[in-house]
Amino acid sequence: MTEYFIRRIIQSIVVLFLVTVVTFAIIHLAPGGPTEVLVAPGLSPEAFEVQKRNLGLDQPAHIQYVRWIGKLLQGDLGKTFKNSVPVGELLWPTIGNTFVLMGAAWLVAMVIAIPWGIYNSTREYGLSDQTASFISYLGFAMPTFWFGIILQQYFSLKLNWFPLSDMWTMGKKGDIGDLLMHLVLPVCVLSLAFLAYYVKYSRSSMLEVLQQDYIRTARAKGVRENRVIFRHALRNALIPIITIIGLDLPMLVSGAALTENVFNWPGMGRLFVDMAIAREYNVLMAIVMVTSVMVVIGNLLADILYAVADPRVKLGRKGGDTA
Repeated sequence: MTEYFIRRIIQSIVVLFLVTVVTFAIIHLAPGGPTEVLVAPGLSPEAFEVQKRNLGLDQPAHIQYVRWIGKLLQGDLGKTFKNSVPVGELLWPTIGNTFVLMGAAWLVAMVIAIPWGIYNSTREYGLSDQTASFISYLGFAMPTFWFGIILQQYFSLKLNWFPLSDMWTMGKKGDIGDLLMHLVLPVCVLSLAFLAYYVKYSRSSMLEVLQQDYIRTARAKGVRENRVIFRHALRNALIPIITIIGLDLPMLVSGAALTENVFNWPGMGRLFVDMAIAREYNVLMAIVMVTSVMVVIGNLLADILYAVADPRVKLGRKGGDTA
């Protein structure tokens, strides 16, 4: 196990390094730059060069990258070009805000979707199964920003049941009840998207397991159906579901840019859009790094949960991570 974790940590460091290189290159190859956004109209070429030098953008891209990675290794995410605000002061609050929103949507979807998918696998093509299929297709096909606008128009503007936007009502910051009211609509939008494929994955995974020979043998021996489902089938069916959960873990902090913009939610997805428009390279790189770290953690947790769900899965075995 120890050898496995050491190997995965080394692999993760290499992956994160490559991510920084590729992301830094893509950002700097994109048309425009911070200077085009920041400089005043009619600025002389001499003043323009001074501005670039002050921002540290006069050096070649690889020199800028070395400087950036050096600061990162010291825990310094840099500052914004426009106001010289430390990136951490912008980033960390938005991560918490996004985690609240995405975590609530993810939890609601998980609590509903996985039991529903398991139930539908035992009632194939019944009313519940067809209803779940309809909702899944709706979730896959419906644009989240459009759904969010419709909910706002009806429940906020017409019925006035829920606040229109933002995370808190002015003067009520810290009020949990007010936060929950602001969460309802964006959570409905995001949980529908999660629900759409969690139901399908859990159902299809269970159906595949229920067709295995050992399930038929258990039933032939007279084992109670509940025991067959929850003792014999569910543990094996959880493996692909765990994969999806691990891959979705980064979304808890990376956010949903469209939904956060529609509901004016001060999260990391909205911050990424704003900083991309402003060409704030340091903030964009920090967001990508946080998301990449969460991807690595999500994959590692998925591997660990494999072993928890199925004792036959062994970590750290030579010839592969799992067996």
